[in-house]
Amino acid sequence: MDYLLTEREEQLLGWVGELADRFAERAGQHDRENTFPHENFRDMREAGFMRLTVPEELGGGGASLRELMLAQERLAMGCPSTSLAVVMHTGPIAGMADLWRNDPQPAVEAILRRVAEDEVIWAALTAERGGGSNLITDSGVEARRVDGGFRVNGGKIFCTNTEACTHFSFTARYEDPERGPLVIQCQTAKDADGIEFVQTWDTLGMRGTQSNDLEIRDLFVADENVIHSFPAGHLDPIVVRTGLAFAMALFGIIYLGVAGGAMDWARDYTIERGMDADPETVHLFAEMEVLRETGRAMVWQLASEIEAGGLWRRGVQEALASGVVAKYVAANNAVAILDRVMDTVGGVGFHRRFPIERIYRDVRAATIMPVNNRDAHSLLGKTALGGQFMPIGPERGAEAPRPPKRPDPRAQNAY
Repeated sequence: MDYLLTEREEQLLGWVGELADRFAERAGQHDRENTFPHENFRDMREAGFMRLTVPEELGGGGASLRELMLAQERLAMGCPSTSLAVVMHTGPIAGMADLWRNDPQPAVEAILRRVAEDEVIWAALTAERGGGSNLITDSGVEARRVDGGFRVNGGKIFCTNTEACTHFSFTARYEDPERGPLVIQCQTAKDADGIEFVQTWDTLGMRGTQSNDLEIRDLFVADENVIHSFPAGHLDPIVVRTGLAFAMALFGIIYLGVAGGAMDWARDYTIERGMDADPETVHLFAEMEVLRETGRAMVWQLASEIEAGGLWRRGVQEALASGVVAKYVAANNAVAILDRVMDTVGGVGFHRRFPIERIYRDVRAATIMPVNNRDAHSLLGKTALGGQFMPIGPERGAEAPRPPKRPDPRAQNAY
Protein backbone atom coordinates (compact mmCIF):
# COMPACT_ATOMS: atom_id res chain seq x y z
CA MET A 1 0.00 0.00 0.00
CA ASP A 2 1.18 3.50 -0.80
CA TYR A 3 2.07 6.05 1.86
CA LEU A 4 0.29 9.37 2.29
CA LEU A 5 3.21 11.78 1.95
CA THR A 6 3.85 15.45 2.56
CA GLU A 7 5.17 17.55 -0.30
CA ARG A 8 8.65 17.47 1.23
CA GLU A 9 8.51 13.67 1.55
CA GLU A 10 7.37 13.31 -2.07
CA GLN A 11 10.32 15.41 -3.22
CA LEU A 12 12.69 13.32 -1.10
CA LEU A 13 11.39 10.02 -2.46
CA GLY A 14 11.54 11.42 -5.98
CA TRP A 15 15.31 11.79 -6.06
CA VAL A 16 16.00 8.88 -3.73
CA GLY A 17 13.86 6.70 -5.98
CA GLU A 18 16.00 7.68 -8.97
CA LEU A 19 19.08 6.59 -7.05
CA ALA A 20 17.44 3.31 -6.00
CA ASP A 21 16.45 2.44 -9.55
CA ARG A 22 19.99 3.12 -10.72
CA PHE A 23 21.43 1.00 -7.91
CA ALA A 24 19.07 -1.89 -8.75
CA GLU A 25 20.78 -2.25 -12.12
CA ARG A 26 24.15 -2.77 -10.38
CA ALA A 27 23.04 -4.93 -7.45
CA GLY A 28 23.32 -8.28 -9.21
CA GLN A 29 26.89 -7.68 -10.37
CA HIS A 30 28.10 -6.70 -6.91
CA ASP A 31 26.43 -9.78 -5.44
CA ARG A 32 28.04 -12.11 -7.99
CA GLU A 33 31.49 -10.52 -7.71
CA ASN A 34 31.30 -10.01 -3.94
CA THR A 35 32.25 -6.33 -4.29
CA PHE A 36 31.32 -3.07 -2.60
CA PRO A 37 29.17 -0.58 -4.61
CA HIS A 38 31.59 2.36 -4.48
CA GLU A 39 29.84 4.02 -7.42
CA ASN A 40 26.57 4.05 -5.48
CA PHE A 41 28.25 5.94 -2.66
CA ARG A 42 29.68 8.46 -5.13
CA ASP A 43 26.16 8.99 -6.47
CA MET A 44 24.72 9.40 -2.97
CA ARG A 45 27.42 11.88 -1.97
CA GLU A 46 26.80 13.97 -5.10
CA ALA A 47 23.05 13.91 -4.45
CA GLY A 48 23.47 15.05 -0.82
CA PHE A 49 22.30 11.80 0.76
CA MET A 50 25.31 11.52 3.06
CA ARG A 51 24.41 14.77 4.83
CA LEU A 52 20.68 14.07 4.88
CA THR A 53 20.35 13.75 8.67
CA VAL A 54 22.64 16.64 9.66
CA PRO A 55 20.58 19.55 11.06
CA GLU A 56 19.88 22.27 8.50
CA GLU A 57 21.45 24.93 10.71
CA LEU A 58 24.72 22.98 10.52
CA GLY A 59 24.60 22.66 6.74
CA GLY A 60 22.73 19.39 6.30
CA GLY A 61 19.40 18.20 5.00
CA GLY A 62 17.64 18.30 8.36
CA ALA A 63 15.80 15.03 7.72
CA SER A 64 13.58 13.70 10.46
CA LEU A 65 13.71 10.05 11.50
CA ARG A 66 10.54 9.47 9.48
CA GLU A 67 12.10 10.99 6.38
CA LEU A 68 15.26 8.95 6.81
CA MET A 69 13.22 5.76 7.18
CA LEU A 70 11.28 6.52 4.00
CA ALA A 71 14.55 7.08 2.15
CA GLN A 72 16.24 3.95 3.50
CA GLU A 73 13.21 1.80 2.67
CA ARG A 74 13.20 3.09 -0.91
CA LEU A 75 16.94 2.48 -1.30
CA ALA A 76 16.50 -1.07 0.00
CA MET A 77 13.92 -1.73 -2.69
CA GLY A 78 16.64 -1.05 -5.26
CA CYS A 79 19.83 -2.36 -3.64
CA PRO A 80 19.58 -3.95 -0.19
CA SER A 81 23.35 -3.93 0.39
CA THR A 82 23.65 -0.22 -0.36
CA SER A 83 20.80 0.69 1.98
CA LEU A 84 22.20 -1.44 4.80
CA ALA A 85 25.72 -0.08 4.37
CA VAL A 86 24.78 3.58 4.24
CA VAL A 87 22.47 3.37 7.26
CA MET A 88 25.59 2.68 9.32
CA HIS A 89 26.40 6.31 8.50
CA THR A 90 23.00 8.00 8.36
CA GLY A 91 21.68 6.25 11.49
CA PRO A 92 24.52 7.24 13.86
CA ILE A 93 24.55 10.75 12.40
CA ALA A 94 20.80 10.99 13.06
CA GLY A 95 21.49 9.91 16.65
CA MET A 96 24.22 12.55 16.98
CA ALA A 97 21.86 15.18 15.57
CA ASP A 98 19.23 14.24 18.14
CA LEU A 99 21.85 14.41 20.90
CA TRP A 100 23.06 17.82 19.63
CA ARG A 101 19.54 19.26 19.54
CA ASN A 102 19.06 18.30 23.20
CA ASP A 103 22.61 19.09 24.35
CA PRO A 104 24.67 21.05 21.77
CA GLN A 105 28.11 19.75 22.64
CA PRO A 106 30.95 21.32 20.57
CA ALA A 107 32.57 17.95 19.81
CA VAL A 108 29.33 16.53 18.40
CA GLU A 109 28.69 19.72 16.42
CA ALA A 110 32.17 19.51 14.91
CA ILE A 111 31.47 16.01 13.58
CA LEU A 112 28.10 17.04 12.17
CA ARG A 113 29.61 20.04 10.39
CA ARG A 114 32.30 17.87 8.84
CA VAL A 115 29.64 15.42 7.63
CA ALA A 116 27.76 18.36 6.08
CA GLU A 117 30.94 19.33 4.26
CA ASP A 118 31.37 15.76 2.93
CA GLU A 119 34.59 15.34 4.91
CA VAL A 120 33.35 12.50 7.13
CA ILE A 121 31.52 9.25 6.45
CA TRP A 122 30.75 7.29 9.61
CA ALA A 123 30.46 3.68 10.70
CA ALA A 124 29.62 2.23 14.12
CA LEU A 125 31.34 -1.06 15.02
CA THR A 126 30.24 -3.14 17.99
CA ALA A 127 29.92 -6.79 16.91
CA GLU A 128 32.46 -9.34 18.15
CA ARG A 129 32.81 -13.10 17.85
CA GLY A 130 30.56 -14.84 20.32
CA GLY A 131 29.24 -11.50 21.52
CA GLY A 132 25.49 -11.90 21.10
CA SER A 133 23.59 -9.43 23.27
CA ASN A 134 26.88 -8.52 24.99
CA LEU A 135 27.69 -6.21 22.09
CA ILE A 136 25.48 -3.57 23.73
CA THR A 137 26.75 -4.06 27.28
CA ASP A 138 30.38 -5.19 27.11
CA SER A 139 33.37 -5.70 24.82
CA GLY A 140 36.26 -8.11 24.41
CA VAL A 141 38.45 -5.35 22.98
CA GLU A 142 41.03 -4.34 25.59
CA ALA A 143 41.81 -0.69 26.41
CA ARG A 144 44.87 0.01 28.56
CA ARG A 145 45.52 3.42 30.14
CA VAL A 146 48.61 5.29 28.87
CA ASP A 147 49.68 8.92 28.96
CA GLY A 148 47.04 11.04 27.26
CA GLY A 149 44.65 8.22 26.44
CA PHE A 150 44.49 4.48 25.81
CA ARG A 151 46.24 1.73 23.89
CA VAL A 152 43.64 -0.56 22.37
CA ASN A 153 43.90 -4.14 21.10
CA GLY A 154 41.27 -6.54 19.85
CA GLY A 155 38.92 -7.12 16.95
CA LYS A 156 35.45 -6.57 15.57
CA ILE A 157 33.34 -8.44 13.01
CA PHE A 158 30.43 -7.45 10.74
CA CYS A 159 32.13 -4.10 10.12
CA THR A 160 29.53 -2.68 7.76
CA ASN A 161 30.25 0.50 5.77
CA THR A 162 33.96 0.37 6.49
CA GLU A 163 34.66 0.23 2.75
CA ALA A 164 33.27 3.77 2.47
CA CYS A 165 33.80 5.33 5.89
CA THR A 166 36.49 7.81 6.84
CA HIS A 167 35.93 7.51 10.60
CA PHE A 168 34.24 5.03 12.90
CA SER A 169 33.24 4.49 16.50
CA PHE A 170 33.82 1.28 18.40
CA THR A 171 33.59 -0.11 21.93
CA ALA A 172 36.32 -1.41 24.21
CA ARG A 173 36.57 -2.52 27.83
CA TYR A 174 38.70 -0.64 30.33
CA GLU A 175 39.42 -2.04 33.78
CA ASP A 176 39.20 1.16 35.78
CA PRO A 177 41.14 0.70 39.05
CA GLU A 178 38.67 2.85 41.00
CA ARG A 179 35.28 2.17 39.44
CA GLY A 180 35.63 -1.28 37.98
CA PRO A 181 35.17 -2.38 34.37
CA LEU A 182 33.85 0.25 31.97
CA VAL A 183 32.77 0.08 28.35
CA ILE A 184 34.30 3.03 26.56
CA GLN A 185 33.04 4.28 23.21
CA CYS A 186 35.91 5.50 21.10
CA GLN A 187 36.21 7.21 17.75
CA THR A 188 39.09 7.06 15.29
CA ALA A 189 40.03 7.79 11.71
CA LYS A 190 40.03 4.68 9.53
CA ASP A 191 43.59 5.34 8.39
CA ALA A 192 45.00 5.56 11.95
CA ASP A 193 48.06 3.46 12.82
CA GLY A 194 46.95 0.15 14.32
CA ILE A 195 43.83 -0.30 12.17
CA GLU A 196 43.60 -3.16 9.66
CA PHE A 197 40.53 -4.51 7.88
CA VAL A 198 40.82 -8.15 6.85
CA GLN A 199 38.94 -9.52 3.83
CA THR A 200 36.65 -12.19 5.29
CA TRP A 201 33.25 -11.33 3.79
CA ASP A 202 31.97 -14.22 1.68
CA THR A 203 28.41 -14.71 2.83
CA LEU A 204 24.98 -16.00 1.91
CA GLY A 205 23.48 -12.54 1.41
CA MET A 206 24.11 -8.81 1.71
CA ARG A 207 27.37 -9.55 -0.09
CA GLY A 208 27.73 -6.00 -1.37
CA THR A 209 28.06 -4.59 2.15
CA GLN A 210 31.57 -6.07 2.42
CA SER A 211 31.30 -6.14 6.21
CA ASN A 212 34.82 -7.40 6.79
CA ASP A 213 36.70 -8.01 10.05
CA LEU A 214 38.67 -5.38 11.94
CA GLU A 215 41.94 -6.03 13.73
CA ILE A 216 43.14 -3.40 16.23
CA ARG A 217 46.80 -3.50 17.25
CA ASP A 218 48.15 -0.96 19.72
CA LEU A 219 45.82 1.76 18.47
CA PHE A 220 46.25 4.99 20.43
CA VAL A 221 42.96 6.66 21.36
CA ALA A 222 43.38 10.10 22.90
CA ASP A 223 41.25 11.00 25.89
CA GLU A 224 39.25 13.50 23.81
CA ASN A 225 38.29 10.68 21.42
CA VAL A 226 36.57 8.68 24.17
CA ILE A 227 33.07 9.96 23.56
CA HIS A 228 31.14 8.01 26.20
CA SER A 229 31.54 5.35 28.87
CA PHE A 230 29.30 3.25 31.08
CA PRO A 231 29.62 0.35 33.54
CA ALA A 232 30.23 -2.98 31.79
CA GLY A 233 27.36 -5.44 31.99
CA HIS A 234 24.73 -2.69 32.16
CA LEU A 235 22.13 -1.33 29.76
CA ASP A 236 23.13 2.26 29.19
CA PRO A 237 20.30 4.82 28.78
CA ILE A 238 22.29 7.00 26.36
CA VAL A 239 23.23 4.04 24.16
CA VAL A 240 19.59 2.97 24.04
CA ARG A 241 18.43 6.49 23.21
CA THR A 242 21.01 7.63 20.64
CA GLY A 243 21.86 4.28 19.10
CA LEU A 244 19.71 1.24 19.65
CA ALA A 245 16.28 2.83 19.36
CA PHE A 246 17.17 4.49 16.05
CA ALA A 247 18.81 1.29 14.80
CA MET A 248 15.77 -0.90 15.55
CA ALA A 249 13.48 1.40 13.55
CA LEU A 250 15.93 1.69 10.66
CA PHE A 251 16.87 -1.98 10.45
CA GLY A 252 13.20 -2.92 10.51
CA ILE A 253 12.18 -0.58 7.71
CA ILE A 254 15.18 -1.53 5.56
CA TYR A 255 14.25 -5.20 5.56
CA LEU A 256 10.65 -4.35 4.80
CA GLY A 257 12.06 -2.36 1.87
CA VAL A 258 14.01 -5.42 0.75
CA ALA A 259 10.77 -7.41 0.83
CA GLY A 260 8.90 -4.59 -0.90
CA GLY A 261 11.34 -4.67 -3.81
CA ALA A 262 10.71 -8.39 -4.22
CA MET A 263 6.95 -7.82 -4.04
CA ASP A 264 7.14 -5.23 -6.81
CA TRP A 265 9.09 -7.57 -9.05
CA ALA A 266 6.69 -10.44 -8.37
CA ARG A 267 3.70 -8.18 -9.03
CA ASP A 268 5.03 -7.12 -12.43
CA TYR A 269 5.91 -10.71 -13.32
CA THR A 270 2.47 -11.96 -12.26
CA ILE A 271 0.58 -9.35 -14.27
CA GLU A 272 2.81 -9.86 -17.31
CA ARG A 273 2.07 -13.60 -17.20
CA GLY A 274 -1.67 -12.98 -16.85
CA MET A 275 -1.82 -14.72 -13.46
CA ASP A 276 -3.16 -11.79 -11.44
CA ALA A 277 -6.68 -13.27 -11.28
CA ASP A 278 -5.50 -16.68 -10.08
CA PRO A 279 -7.11 -17.26 -6.64
CA GLU A 280 -3.94 -18.62 -5.00
CA THR A 281 -1.87 -15.72 -6.36
CA VAL A 282 -4.42 -13.25 -5.02
CA HIS A 283 -4.28 -14.99 -1.65
CA LEU A 284 -0.47 -14.87 -1.55
CA PHE A 285 -0.42 -11.14 -2.33
CA ALA A 286 -3.02 -10.54 0.37
CA GLU A 287 -0.78 -12.30 2.89
CA MET A 288 2.23 -10.31 1.73
CA GLU A 289 0.39 -7.02 2.15
CA VAL A 290 -0.74 -7.95 5.65
CA LEU A 291 2.80 -8.93 6.62
CA ARG A 292 4.30 -5.75 5.22
CA GLU A 293 1.71 -3.40 6.69
CA THR A 294 1.82 -4.96 10.16
CA GLY A 295 5.62 -4.70 10.12
CA ARG A 296 5.40 -1.11 8.95
CA ALA A 297 2.88 -0.28 11.66
CA MET A 298 5.31 -1.50 14.32
CA VAL A 299 8.34 0.45 13.11
CA TRP A 300 6.33 3.61 12.40
CA GLN A 301 4.85 3.50 15.90
CA LEU A 302 8.38 3.17 17.27
CA ALA A 303 9.54 6.11 15.15
CA SER A 304 6.63 8.24 16.37
CA GLU A 305 7.49 7.49 20.00
CA ILE A 306 11.16 8.33 19.40
CA GLU A 307 10.41 11.64 17.67
CA ALA A 308 7.77 12.69 20.20
CA GLY A 309 10.00 11.74 23.11
CA GLY A 310 7.40 9.35 24.49
CA LEU A 311 9.68 6.33 24.30
CA TRP A 312 11.94 7.81 26.96
CA ARG A 313 9.08 7.98 29.46
CA ARG A 314 9.30 4.21 29.61
CA GLY A 315 12.02 2.59 31.65
CA VAL A 316 15.29 1.83 29.87
CA GLN A 317 14.56 -1.89 29.51
CA GLU A 318 10.98 -1.20 28.43
CA ALA A 319 12.16 1.36 25.85
CA LEU A 320 14.66 -1.13 24.44
CA ALA A 321 11.98 -3.84 24.37
CA SER A 322 9.67 -1.52 22.42
CA GLY A 323 12.39 -1.03 19.83
CA VAL A 324 13.32 -4.70 19.67
CA VAL A 325 9.74 -5.96 19.26
CA ALA A 326 9.24 -3.58 16.33
CA LYS A 327 12.43 -4.73 14.62
CA TYR A 328 11.59 -8.38 15.41
CA VAL A 329 8.16 -8.21 13.76
CA ALA A 330 9.46 -6.28 10.75
CA ALA A 331 12.43 -8.59 10.21
CA ASN A 332 10.51 -11.84 10.55
CA ASN A 333 7.67 -10.53 8.41
CA ALA A 334 10.15 -9.58 5.70
CA VAL A 335 11.50 -13.13 5.67
CA ALA A 336 7.94 -14.50 5.52
CA ILE A 337 7.15 -12.19 2.58
CA LEU A 338 10.08 -13.59 0.59
CA ASP A 339 8.84 -17.13 1.23
CA ARG A 340 5.53 -16.12 -0.33
CA VAL A 341 7.24 -14.34 -3.21
CA MET A 342 9.01 -17.62 -4.01
CA ASP A 343 5.67 -19.45 -3.91
CA THR A 344 4.22 -16.81 -6.24
CA VAL A 345 6.88 -16.79 -8.96
CA GLY A 346 7.84 -20.46 -8.74
CA GLY A 347 10.95 -21.71 -10.52
CA VAL A 348 11.88 -18.23 -11.73
CA GLY A 349 12.88 -17.41 -8.18
CA PHE A 350 15.43 -20.24 -8.23
CA HIS A 351 17.44 -18.83 -11.13
CA ARG A 352 20.34 -16.46 -10.51
CA ARG A 353 19.62 -14.50 -13.66
CA PHE A 354 16.53 -13.08 -11.94
CA PRO A 355 16.74 -10.81 -8.85
CA ILE A 356 14.43 -12.79 -6.54
CA GLU A 357 17.11 -15.39 -5.79
CA ARG A 358 19.50 -12.66 -4.60
CA ILE A 359 16.84 -10.81 -2.62
CA TYR A 360 15.75 -14.09 -1.01
CA ARG A 361 19.31 -14.50 0.30
CA ASP A 362 19.67 -10.85 1.30
CA VAL A 363 16.57 -10.84 3.50
CA ARG A 364 17.93 -13.76 5.55
CA ALA A 365 20.22 -11.32 7.34
CA ALA A 366 17.18 -9.67 8.93
CA THR A 367 16.82 -12.08 11.84
CA ILE A 368 20.52 -12.31 12.74
CA MET A 369 21.17 -8.56 12.80
CA PRO A 370 21.05 -6.93 16.21
CA VAL A 371 18.95 -7.52 18.12
CA ASN A 372 18.80 -11.06 16.74
CA ASN A 373 15.85 -13.38 17.30
CA ARG A 374 17.50 -15.35 20.09
CA ASP A 375 18.38 -12.27 22.16
CA ALA A 376 15.02 -10.70 21.37
CA HIS A 377 13.26 -13.70 22.89
CA SER A 378 15.27 -13.30 26.09
CA LEU A 379 14.65 -9.55 26.36
CA LEU A 380 10.97 -9.64 25.43
CA GLY A 381 10.15 -12.68 27.55
CA LYS A 382 11.88 -11.33 30.68
CA THR A 383 10.27 -7.92 30.19
CA ALA A 384 6.81 -9.45 29.80
CA LEU A 385 7.32 -11.45 32.99
CA GLY A 386 8.59 -8.48 34.95
CA GLY A 387 12.16 -9.77 35.09
CA GLN A 388 15.41 -7.92 34.55
CA PHE A 389 17.24 -8.44 31.27
CA MET A 390 20.39 -6.69 32.51
CA PRO A 391 21.16 -4.11 35.19
CA ILE A 392 20.50 -0.49 34.19
CA GLY A 393 23.40 1.95 34.08
CA PRO A 394 23.38 5.57 35.34
CA GLU A 395 21.19 8.01 33.42
CA ARG A 396 24.11 9.99 31.98
CA GLY A 397 26.59 7.12 31.71
CA ALA A 398 29.73 6.75 33.77
CA GLU A 399 32.07 9.63 34.35
CA ALA A 400 34.77 9.62 31.67
CA PRO A 401 37.76 7.53 32.71
CA ARG A 402 40.30 9.75 34.43
CA PRO A 403 44.06 9.59 33.96
CA PRO A 404 45.86 8.00 36.94
CA LYS A 405 46.88 10.37 39.68
CA ARG A 406 50.51 11.44 39.54
CA PRO A 407 52.53 11.79 42.75
CA ASP A 408 52.98 15.36 43.92
CA PRO A 409 56.70 16.10 43.49
CA ARG A 410 56.52 18.54 46.38
CA ALA A 411 55.48 15.72 48.68
CA GLN A 412 58.40 13.63 47.47
CA ASN A 413 60.84 16.46 48.07
CA ALA A 414 59.53 17.01 51.59
CA TYR A 415 61.48 13.97 52.64
